[in-house]
Amino acid sequence: FTMTASEAKQQHSSLYLEVCSQNEEPRLPLHTSIVLFLLSYCECKTFKVFLVSNKPTSSEPLRSQQPVSLDVSDIQLEALPQLVKGCRLPAILDETGSLCRAGLAVVLRHIINKTIEADPSRNDVLALLGFKKTCLKACAEVSKWTRLCEIGIPSAVEEHLRNPTDQYQQLPLSILTLERRLAEPVKVHNDDKIRRQKLQEQRQNEKNEPPESQGNLDSESKPGQVCDGLELRAALAKLSVDSVPALTTRENSEIRKVKTTDLPPLEHVFAEGLYFTLTDVVLLPCIYQYLCSLRTHAASTLHHLPHLLRWYSRVQEVPGVLRAAKACGILLSDTRVPTSGLPEPSAEDNPATLLLQEEGQEVTTQLPFVGGPRPTITKLKENGIESVFAPHPCPSWTLPWDSLPGAINPTEGKMSNIRAVRKMQQLNNLVAMVAELARPGYTIVDFCSGTGHVGIVLAHTLPDCQVILIENKEESLVRAESRSTQLGLKNIGFIQANLDYFTGPFQIGVALHACGVATDMVMEHCIQAGAAFVISPCCYGFIQNAVKFKFPKRFVSEHMILCRFADQTAIQLPPERRLIGKQCMGLVDLDRSWAAETHGYSVRVMTMEPESCSPKNNMLVGRPPQKKNLFI
Repeated sequence: FTMTASEAKQQHSSLYLEVCSQNEEPRLPLHTSIVLFLLSYCECKTFKVFLVSNKPTSSEPLRSQQPVSLDVSDIQLEALPQLVKGCRLPAILDETGSLCRAGLAVVLRHIINKTIEADPSRNDVLALLGFKKTCLKACAEVSKWTRLCEIGIPSAVEEHLRNPTDQYQQLPLSILTLERRLAEPVKVHNDDKIRRQKLQEQRQNEKNEPPESQGNLDSESKPGQVCDGLELRAALAKLSVDSVPALTTRENSEIRKVKTTDLPPLEHVFAEGLYFTLTDVVLLPCIYQYLCSLRTHAASTLHHLPHLLRWYSRVQEVPGVLRAAKACGILLSDTRVPTSGLPEPSAEDNPATLLLQEEGQEVTTQLPFVGGPRPTITKLKENGIESVFAPHPCPSWTLPWDSLPGAINPTEGKMSNIRAVRKMQQLNNLVAMVAELARPGYTIVDFCSGTGHVGIVLAHTLPDCQVILIENKEESLVRAESRSTQLGLKNIGFIQANLDYFTGPFQIGVALHACGVATDMVMEHCIQAGAAFVISPCCYGFIQNAVKFKFPKRFVSEHMILCRFADQTAIQLPPERRLIGKQCMGLVDLDRSWAAETHGYSVRVMTMEPESCSPKNNMLVGRPPQKKNLFI
């Protein structure tokens, strides 16, 4: 996975973007267009850009959609570096060739960080990361908003572009979700001052308005314009644009006395509220393409989307947007749409009614929490279902910690000695099980790897295997890469991505204390790949129905009660309570193991040794069908 230091010095970070085909002609999918638009907006030249195609074709017809300042080359799918091959595009491979960042949100955030690193004065670029620099940071598996922007809207528009027939009357549900979000009042940190200024401008406007027109105000008349103007000025001032003055006028005493609850709400200017962020960068190419496809059907469709159209108009006022869009062949002037005079949607085709379908797909009603776990445990026992733990095959096995390099030992980190000893005991258990399953040439994936405690030990212990660490948090993965470099490991690679963006083949998946549904996500990924798994679950109380998972998988309607009490295993609790917690853990993991067994897996649920190594000391070890006879 890695290259030598001299090779690395000759390299730049490589950005890989997908090219698809439509009617035998090359086309840039939306994820690629979004990345190019951000590069253009940031004026970023840090990356060597590769357009990836699975057909031997030239991207020359697409030159008008690529900023001329970029260094762009064509590359065939089979010629991709190994780490990139195992990921969905877009992806960035760093100079060493050992760390790959994959997925739209991760790649976009990295481009912003590299732009600021090269030019710290770019406050407009820094502002794209939003409040506390968290814009689109939460992964799509747990954040509905990230999933909507990163996956939902681009996918819906792509589908619409592929199959536009008869879709003009049926708006994509993800577009309707965005419209509803834009209609909601804005909540921003410390917004009291700007809301008071808004009230002051509203009252001043009322005083200056001729009396005969005060009873004839529609939604697009002066008060709306004033409010829009105030909020747009605040938004543009945030970008530190010299020509836009900041809001410095102090409100009068009458306005200062108004209760906060009586102040007017703030309206959306941009997708996440008042300020232009990375989310707007993602959405603009999508909405542009969508509006282009509706040119001949605008009147019958756009009246559903008044707030989206206002957003589309406002975002074009941001300095740099028109320039960046034009460089990417996005001619926004061709899709200027009216924001007034559109007919209101009728009650029959109200978008809110259409959204019920989407929300019904995303949320399954949870049963109310009633009572404790004992009735559920008794009920299951009466039906012959009990938590059963397989015996540990090597309870005394341990790594030779005293002879291992310091960068491997958890005691070298920032944790306490007691916690470090427990971490070593946990690693003993996982490494022992993986070593039992591993064969030379296997690829082992450490999911939710954090700073690499599991993966780095495995790479050192099993030099004939390739080890990949997958983690969404950049800080943790960079630290893991640094530890690996200290050790000189050559059989290890790092991927910053959501689980769904990793598509490469592997034979063993491992995860230590995968939180909540992360355990189920890792198990599903392993089952889809036909790989064995060694997983230690954690945070059972965070298990809940989600888009991809519905609980229980097999056996009991009171599953959430078991999850709630499965977390009550801390050493400070009374022994009887901890015992019930352990039983609940066992039942939840029994449900998981049964679900894997429906795919032909053999699964053991066992307890790590010693039990005191963690309150969450369960371990699930599963073998795919063709290897289940290897259990000892």
